[in-house]
Formats: sequence, structure tokens, C-alpha cells
Amino acid sequence: MNWTNAFLNQQRRIRFSIKLFTIGAMPCVAFAMSVALDPSTPSPAPVGTIITWTATVSAAKPGTLWYRFRAHGIGQNFRVIRDYGPDNKLDWTESDREGLYEIEADVRNTGNGETARVRAYFEMQSLVQGDKPVITPTSHPLVFLYSAPACSAGGRMRVQFKSPDGQIQNTPYKACGSGYSLNFYLAGFRAQTPYSVKHTMDTGSEFRDGPVMSLTTPSVRGDLVTQTVLQSPPTTFLDGILLKATIATNPLATDLNGNVVWYYPGNLDFSQVGPFVLTRPDRDGYFWGIIENLAGDQSQQIVRQFDLTGRTVLETNAARVSEQLIAMGKRPIGAFHHEARRLPDGKVLVLATVEQILTEVQGPGAVDVLGDMIVIMDHNLQVVWAWDTFDHLDPARMATAGDKCPFGGCPPLFRASSATDWTHGNSVEQTPDGHLLFSSRSQDWVIKIDYGNGDGSGGVMWRLGKDGDFHFDSDDSYPWFSHQHDPRFLLDNSTIVLFDNSNLRRASDPNANSRGQVIYLDERNRVANFVLNADLGSYSAALGSAQRLPNGNYDFGLGLLPDGTSVTIEVDSSGQSVYALGGAAPEYRSFRMRDIYTP
Repeated sequence: MNWTNAFLNQQRRIRFSIKLFTIGAMPCVAFAMSVALDPSTPSPAPVGTIITWTATVSAAKPGTLWYRFRAHGIGQNFRVIRDYGPDNKLDWTESDREGLYEIEADVRNTGNGETARVRAYFEMQSLVQGDKPVITPTSHPLVFLYSAPACSAGGRMRVQFKSPDGQIQNTPYKACGSGYSLNFYLAGFRAQTPYSVKHTMDTGSEFRDGPVMSLTTPSVRGDLVTQTVLQSPPTTFLDGILLKATIATNPLATDLNGNVVWYYPGNLDFSQVGPFVLTRPDRDGYFWGIIENLAGDQSQQIVRQFDLTGRTVLETNAARVSEQLIAMGKRPIGAFHHEARRLPDGKVLVLATVEQILTEVQGPGAVDVLGDMIVIMDHNLQVVWAWDTFDHLDPARMATAGDKCPFGGCPPLFRASSATDWTHGNSVEQTPDGHLLFSSRSQDWVIKIDYGNGDGSGGVMWRLGKDGDFHFDSDDSYPWFSHQHDPRFLLDNSTIVLFDNSNLRRASDPNANSRGQVIYLDERNRVANFVLNADLGSYSAALGSAQRLPNGNYDFGLGLLPDGTSVTIEVDSSGQSVYALGGAAPEYRSFRMRDIYTP
């Protein structure tokens, strides 16, 4: 594009003039820290091309260097991709549309506060030639990029793909009218299978289909966890994909027959990095995950949003978040664990550890006590709200099973070699009325916190569980859950579904199984009643998930069976199993999804 070349040439002249002025006016500036930014592929490149940017620092004084990467399309605001941390490389692309983009790298010396900044421009070019759509493979064998010609303002477009057996999947709609091509990641394919593909444009008055195209998927890697149907569903249900957050191997998604339709493609070298956990799917084909680097400092503890190809689109680390917390007068955090997700208003929620050395509280002398902090960040990963267990719960109340760290489910420790696992938070969700529901595994409590859509005090509104604030109106000899996972409110704001691991009940009855529980709460009178208390037929000492399905059934994940495998079970309203899929590895959580784009 002539206008693009002219713009880039103008920017080069401006930067050259600034350099001459700086050197002539202040010779000492030449010795100040500076940073250069270089792409792995020269501009321009087609939409979706992965560009590795490397920031190289010169004349830095002794100290640790942190890098931040931001980007924007010309005419748009900068957005953070990776906040300040030790990594000087960024894999970047734009897969939505062609155009001119600006990439920024900031470097900061954490020892003396010295900073430097550099910006570079990169042009992404359309893959569309003429008026025909194009399908392009990506680095992921089961993900393709569909590029369609521009469409008229006021309309919208999506892409549909169909398998030989008639299964139809659709991408989310994208708005027309920008004058640019529309690009969609296609995912949810079975391996070595032919598919027909077409886009549909909704003009507002009619639907117009594009040409029918075809693709055949290749084979996939052979080390993915085997999935086995243990009980076939009686009918085909709406939510036809199971996303599985497997442990110590690549997370994956399957259809209900156990066929892999997607997997996280990252290299999971646990000897070098430590556990990677997929925490939640996000809307439109994005996911959240955390890295606990067992040998690294707080800057190596990562929370990340990534797309269907596995590329990072948003990332920060515990050291950077701690900087902000300390500036707010709060305790620093150690590592992220168990929960990262998008809230309904677009903010980002993460769960992190807080360590305190307490004396004569949880044992004789000084004891390292491991608690939790809920951290809320804006869309650029800047902290806006936080809640600390040490400020709101009684540290004298011991973990109900005497839980200790380190063990298989513990994040890294930074103050001692061992700690009391006091709270062990394992999930947080925003309730329909705008507060937070926090699951404390080691306390056997589900706690409602005054969040007030970001304006709340953080006060504990109630504690659900044994020795909490509710009476359980049940004739069950042991109605209360213990070491539970994944509690979530239904939309009525009165019913909670959760997975009851039943660790304490199992300790008193070696034949007890884990349960899927649906509990109705009368918050005003503090009374709990069972809607469902389903014996799931096996015992899962750790891990697990719970979900209500659109058909009225419930899906429960038993993440760690005694033989190290896992199983996801769908039960009907009476608690009878109607479908089960087994996995050959432990699973932190599983999620039933309509398609790979829709959590």
C-alpha cells in the first residue's frame, strides 16, 4: 500500500531527526540505557503470521531487566499483551484483520528504576484475493484460518463447518462494515476427517451463504490422553464437546465419543517449567491458564490468556501484581493457582497465594501459614480490587484435615520449606447478584464475599459448610460436603451446584464415594436443602468440577480416581448416570460446551 510506505518513511525520518537532536543537544544520552525491537519476519506479512519480537537492551547498568509489550492498530488504543516481567521475546500476530499495527516494548531496570522504550510498525496484509474466501492452515493441526472478503456495514458474518456425519458447528458472528476482510479461527475438528465449510452473512433482512469449500484435517500427536466412553448418552445433547483440563499433559477437548477435536499445543516441559493448568474457557475461543514454576521466583509464576492456536494474548506474573498490591497497602502474593477467569464486566479474576509466618497460632513456635488472595484486574491487568484471607478469616481455625504443603496440589512456597495449607482456595466465581463465591477446600467452606460489582467491602457475608452459618435441613447422616470443588450459583441466585470430594466422610467410612450436590439456600433464614445428592459411584480424593446442563441434567468431573485416572459423569435430575467418559490421566476440571467457542 502506498499510504503505508509513506507513513513508515515519515516515521523513520521523525525518529532519525529525534536521534540527531538528542545526540547534538545532550551527548550524555548516548550512554543511557536504550532498547531495540526486531521482528523475526520483516513487514509486511499475511494476517495470522506469527511474528517473534525480540527486545535487545544496550548500556544497561547492573540490575534485573523487566520487559512489557503492548500493541495497537493505528487509530486504536494500546493494549497490554504481556505486563512487566523477565521475558524479552513476544510471539505476536493479528488474526482479525489486515492493517498497520504498532508494537511497543518498555524495559525497566528493577534495580535502579531506569527505563527505555521503543516502538515499531508492522503491516498485516489480507489473505483474500478477489472476492473468494481463503482457508489457511495454522501452526495448530486442528485449527484453520478462514478469510472472507469485506461485507457491507450493518451486517454480520459467521462460518459454518460440517462433518461427514452431519455434525454442524458455527463460529461466533463478527460485524461487517470496516472495509477489511473478516478472519475466523476454525476449531472443533476431528483429526483425519473431511469437512465442508462456508460463511453466512446476515444482512439484517436475509441470510447469504458464501461458496462451499472443503478441507481435510491431518493426524494429531499421539501422546494425548486417551478418552474412553464408559456409558453412551441415550440421545444427542446440545452441549457436544468436553473440554478437559488434564494434569501433567496437554489439556484437550473431545466430542462425546471421545474423539479429540482440540488440544493445547504448548510444550509442557514440567522439569523446566512446572505445572501448567487450564483454569477456564473464555468466550469466542479463548482460554485461561496458569503456570506454577516450582523452581522460579515470583516473576516466573504466570497467569495467561491464550487463543485456539495456543498463542498468548494477555499475560502477567505474580511479581508484577505484587508491586501493585504493595502500592495499595496490601500483602504481596507468591503464585497464582487454581483460578483465572473473565468476569461478566470484562475484568480478570485470579486466585493467588499469601504466606504469613505466624507464631503460636497454628502450632508451637513460628509456622508458615499459606492463605489466599483474590485479585481483580482491569483489561490491561492492572489491579483494581483484592481480598485477603488473612484479613477476613480466623487463622486460628485449622485446616479440617490437617492439610500441609508441599504436596501434589500445592503451589510454590517462598517463606519456608513447608507450610500449613490453611485455606487452599480452589475456585472463585461472581454470583448473579454481583458478589463472589469462594471455595476454601481446606476449611470445607464455600464463602460468599461482599464484592458489590467492584464496590464491595470484602466482608464475609456467610460461610456454607459444616460449622458455618447454615443449618442443613436433611436426614442424611453426613449431608455436608468436604474438600469440595467448583461450587457455582445457578441463575436463580439461590441454588448452588458443587462437587463433593467427601474426604472427611471417606475418612470415617472407607466405602464412601464422592457426590454431586445441588443445594438450595434460604439465605435469609440460613437454611440449606438438597435438590440433589448423587452418589457418583467412585471416590476422587482431589480435583473435580460441577456444572448444570441446558437439558436440566448435571455434569460432574471426578478428577482423580484411586488408579490415577478420571471420569466425567452426566446425571439426570434423580441422580442416575446417563453418560460417562473416562480419561487415562487426572483432570483438574472438565467443561461441557456447545462448541469450542462457547463456555
